[in-house]
Amino acid sequence: MRTRYNEQLNKLHLQIVTMGTMCEQAISKATKALTEGDMVLAGEVVAGDAAVNQQERDVEALCLKLLLQQQPVASDLRKISSILKMLTDLERIGDQAADIAEIVKKNNLKLPEKYLHVCKMGVAAVGMVSDAIAAYVNNDLELAKEVIARDDEVDELFTKVRTELLNDLAKDNHTEGEILLNLFMVIKYYERIGDHATNVAEWVAYALTGEKA
Repeated sequence: MRTRYNEQLNKLHLQIVTMGTMCEQAISKATKALTEGDMVLAGEVVAGDAAVNQQERDVEALCLKLLLQQQPVASDLRKISSILKMLTDLERIGDQAADIAEIVKKNNLKLPEKYLHVCKMGVAAVGMVSDAIAAYVNNDLELAKEVIARDDEVDELFTKVRTELLNDLAKDNHTEGEILLNLFMVIKYYERIGDHATNVAEWVAYALTGEKA
C-alpha cells in the first residue's frame, strides 16, 4: 500500500513540474511572438492554453485521490495542500501568457524597436516561474525566498514602463495610440505573472516549513 502511495506522490511531483514547464514555455513563446510579430507562434500559445487547463484538472484529480484514498502523513498532507494552491496560480500564469499571445494575434502586433525593453518584464517573469518550480523540485527554501524578493524587480519594471507609455500616449498624434494601449495590457499581464510566481514560491515555502514566507 505504501509503495503505491509513494508512486502516486512521485507522479504528482512530476505532473506539477510538467505544468510549471508548460507555463514557462508559454510565457517565453508569447514574448517571442510579441518581439518578432509571429502570429503563428502566438496562435500556438493561445491554442496551448487548453493543455495547461487539462494538466491542472489532472493534477487536481490526483491530489484529491491521494487525500481521499490514502492517509498522508503531516508533511505529505502539507505538500499536497500546497500543490492544490500552486495549481491555481500556475493555471492563471498559463492564462496570462495566452492573453499576451491573444493580443499579439488579434492586433497583428509586433513590438516596436523603441519598446523592446518591455521584454525585460517577460524575461524576469519567466525566470521567477522557472525558479519557483526549481525551488519546489529541490526543496530549496532560500531559492523560494529569492523568488519572492524578485517580485519587486518586476513591479519596478512595470512602473517604469507604464510611466513611459503614459508619457508617449500623452504626446501621441494617434498613430501609435492603439499599440500603446495594447502594450499597457501586455505589461499588466507580465506584472500579474510575477505576482502568481511569487504565490507559487510562497506555497513552496509553506510546504517546507508550515509557514508562508
